[in-house]
Amino acid sequence: MYDILIVGAGGGGLYAAMEAIHKNPQAKIAVVSKVYPPRSHTSAAQGGVNAALANKHKDDTIELHTFDTIKGSDYLADQDAAAYLCEMAPKVVRELENLGAPFSRFPDGSIAQRPFGGANRHRCCYCADKTGHTILQTLYEQALRMGVEFYNEYFLLSLEHQDGACNGVVVMSQRNSKVMAIPAKAIIMATGGYAKMYWHKSSNAAGLSGDGQGVALRAGIGLKDMEFVQFHPTGLRKSGLLVSEAARGEGGYLINNKGERFMSNYAPEKMELGPRDLVSRSIEMEIRHGRGFESAAGSFIKLDLTHLGKDLIMARLPQIRELAIDFEGVDPIKEPIPIRPTAHYSMGGIDCDVSTRTEMKGLYAVGECAAPSVHGANRLGGNSLLEILVFGKRAGLELQNDLPTLKPRSMNERVAVERQERRLAQFYQPDHHERLDVLRNEMGKTLGENVGIYREKKNLSKGVEEIAALRERFKKIKVHDNSRVFNTNLQQVLELQNMLDLAACVSQGALAREESRGGHSREDFPKRDDANWHKHTIAKFNAQGEVELSHKPVTMGLYPLEERTY
Repeated sequence: MYDILIVGAGGGGLYAAMEAIHKNPQAKIAVVSKVYPPRSHTSAAQGGVNAALANKHKDDTIELHTFDTIKGSDYLADQDAAAYLCEMAPKVVRELENLGAPFSRFPDGSIAQRPFGGANRHRCCYCADKTGHTILQTLYEQALRMGVEFYNEYFLLSLEHQDGACNGVVVMSQRNSKVMAIPAKAIIMATGGYAKMYWHKSSNAAGLSGDGQGVALRAGIGLKDMEFVQFHPTGLRKSGLLVSEAARGEGGYLINNKGERFMSNYAPEKMELGPRDLVSRSIEMEIRHGRGFESAAGSFIKLDLTHLGKDLIMARLPQIRELAIDFEGVDPIKEPIPIRPTAHYSMGGIDCDVSTRTEMKGLYAVGECAAPSVHGANRLGGNSLLEILVFGKRAGLELQNDLPTLKPRSMNERVAVERQERRLAQFYQPDHHERLDVLRNEMGKTLGENVGIYREKKNLSKGVEEIAALRERFKKIKVHDNSRVFNTNLQQVLELQNMLDLAACVSQGALAREESRGGHSREDFPKRDDANWHKHTIAKFNAQGEVELSHKPVTMGLYPLEERTY
């Protein structure tokens, strides 16, 4: 029996573990991860973490950061959560600095800050273009030093609960496919996002499959604002791999086939540093109107860094250069990078409040798998690393007070394990015939075509129907690998189930929301409709395993609703 069990070993999970053991040194704390922690998806975050340190602009303030965040969210962020995020930002960045995170520096020795999209000041703190990687390494070292236990390469199968309270999880060892139960007084979900459901048009690693959200959904917990999926403006043309917003923050230009910096037509003040949803739609619009470039890999726009010079690119954007050379055969020192938008980030997730608590007693959620509603309808670059740090720390702090009140609850480990073993056995039935690769590719295709950057009723309805059909076909999916040692076929089938369940939430939420707001852009409802849709969507499964939608109000504060212009 653990006092605190954390599922997910990215920045949010590790910060929660570090804070929890710091505040509760006698507590028994463990982290479950389906990869080794240094390979968690936080390592893919390149650009930086926002904090109003005022190292570049002396007039930057927490209030300005808060307003930028709420405006960027298209006013769907809960303002208490956004205010807390921005208030804590300088504290967590300073704490990381003291723990040894190697932030890039200004000549005076202070932490360097670069401009990022949707921000009115330079407040993005960075470690060249490998910020997430360095933060993850720093946190993992600290967690090991402080004695946190790790279950590496264990896959989450279920959240066990009774009488409205969680009492543990069931996991599967990837090393031998053994199913085991792990009882715990408190559980923190920190499993990351779900944008890999778009498959070939996603910047996400293959493992970012919404496991925590899928398990929570099937345990009866509501998911919030799942229709809001962020498309990052600059993914590599062929692979969808991310070209960080840092490239535009350092002064990169977006160029169409006429040689124009076309963002002057869409965001004349912010240009390439408009919010991500606006820049992504602008790129798609240029391509739609024949102003993109054509290639065998599809239409694209060019991101030009050549004017920045070799020294700056090598010092501040070395990983971007490496990715462009390896995956596109283009050296950005010498020629522009071919890019187009890529599914990148999940604004929606497990419904929780600013304290990280969910509707289930003893269950907390942090990071991209959670939805405390700091991002609303659109996330600003530099606020995702910030969210995992701030709310990872918050979960650890909350458990300092909550842990004494969370009594051990009985868990029938044998029954829980046998239930999951029967579930896994179904994938090996002789009459099953559906293939993983076929269903996975069809899921990505229908989402990309029908639930993408631009949406309208006909295509969304088609997407809803096709996802429903894929979920039905999944009942006959076949695992062809009979081995027990690192059975990746079995793991990918389990990941597909999570993605399909979440795809139903995304598509149905998008069809229901008859307005355009942030990352959700309806061509048949092009205006934001505050009178009818200034509210959060909550998705739950009914008894038949079908999605049912409800709503809850947005928490307002100092900032009234305004038109969002850049």
